[in-house]
Parts: sequence; structure tokens; C-alpha cells
Amino acid sequence: MEKLYTQKQRVQDTLQGKLGAIECDRGNVEVQWNNIKECVLDTLSVLGVEVEKRARKPWITKEMISKMDERRRWKNFNTEEGRKNYRRLRNVLKRATDNSKKEYLENICNEIMEFQKTGRYDLMYMKTKELGWKETQGIQNIGIEDSQGNRKVEQSQVLEIWENYITELHDRPNRPETLEVEPEEEVGADEKGSFILQSEVEKAIKEMRNKKATGDDDVPGDVLKLLGEGGSKIMTKLINTIYETGEWPKDFTEVTMIALK
Repeated sequence: MEKLYTQKQRVQDTLQGKLGAIECDRGNVEVQWNNIKECVLDTLSVLGVEVEKRARKPWITKEMISKMDERRRWKNFNTEEGRKNYRRLRNVLKRATDNSKKEYLENICNEIMEFQKTGRYDLMYMKTKELGWKETQGIQNIGIEDSQGNRKVEQSQVLEIWENYITELHDRPNRPETLEVEPEEEVGADEKGSFILQSEVEKAIKEMRNKKATGDDDVPGDVLKLLGEGGSKIMTKLINTIYETGEWPKDFTEVTMIALK
């Protein structure tokens, strides 16, 4: 990904050139998204920019990420062999994740104890933060009041209060048994709601964090920030098509889950 930043202008110019050749008004959401994805991945390939999938957790190794990709490929084979290989890889990954996490935590704890023995409390504190410990800054569970005005803090009691509230909210007297929904073709254009603006899409992309790990589609968020005017227009068209049709590209509905326990 470092090469992406050193060739930022070249990547942007190449990407915008490829996106300019797309007929963004044709095809369903799957076709539109695949066109965008193909332009992004082709641009990175042409310029020799390698996108490395980074693990979201420090104990996830490259070998495990490779097996996750293999497991995902087998998931798409609706055959006995495909299901068998998917289950095998799932079990392998579960064991590997458990062992890798245990080893990682043991190493961190050993380092913390060594720092304590040598009086390096500054390094001990920094190493402790790697375990995910955060200061609460005095935040406490202040509970919730029931219908009688009594404050409850126990989790089971709080859940019961919420359950009763939701039940009463949706079970009021005179509540209609069915909800009449008029057909979409009978709804006026002014009543359907406004379209998503290009400026809104550009703002959302701009606010994405840099150097985030890619998803299963292998499209880095950093590259989306280089779409330019034409690319933003195509992306806005795609998002509005999703909004109008209620259909989603397959890549948007899939996620790789990593077992952490």
C-alpha cells in the first residue's frame, strides 16, 4: 500500500481514465459495482500496487488470512466436496486462531512481568494498552428507572424494563392489525424521499479512515478517495440505484468472520 501513496497522482489519473470509459447507466447494481471494482483492481495491477490484507487482530497471521480466502472460495461451491472442504478449513482456522491468540497473550503477559521486575513501569503501561485496556474515565452504569420510578442497575432487571417498554409501545389499544402500504407505483415522486447527493457520497468517502484492511472485494478504501469527479458521479449513481431498487451487490452482503475466542 505504500506504493499507492508514492504514486498517488498516477493512480488517480489511471483510475479516472478507466472509470471514464464506463457506461454507468447500464446494468443492475451487480454490474455497476463490478465495473467499478474491475477499474480499481486493474489500475492497481497495471501500476504494480500490491494490496496486502492486514489482520485486524495482531495474532492473525498471513497463513491464516490465506486459509480464510481459501475457505471463502469453497463456500461458493454448492457441492458435497465444497461443503466438506469448507467445514475442514473452518475447523482448522478455529484451532489456529485459538492457539495463536493464546500464544500472543502469553507473550504479552510475560513481557509485562519482565518490565515490572526491572521497574520499567512506563513500558509495562504501554504493553498493557496492547491488550485493549482503556481508561473508563469514571464512567459508571447509572441504571434505568422502571414504571414505578425505582432505579435498577442489574442487567437482567434493565433488560426486563426494556422488554416491557417495547411490548407496551407496540401493543397499544386500537393498534391496527395490519399496516396498509400502498404500491410503489402509486406513490408520488415527492413522497418517495430525496436522492442521495454526490456531495454526500464524497463526504462519506473522505471521512473513511486511511490504511484500513480491505474486505472480501479487495478494494482499498484509500483508492476510493482517488475517484475524482467522474468516479464520484458513478459511485453516486450506484448508491442511488441500490436505494431505489433495494438490491445490493453480492460483495456488499458478504463478510469474513474471524473467530476470536
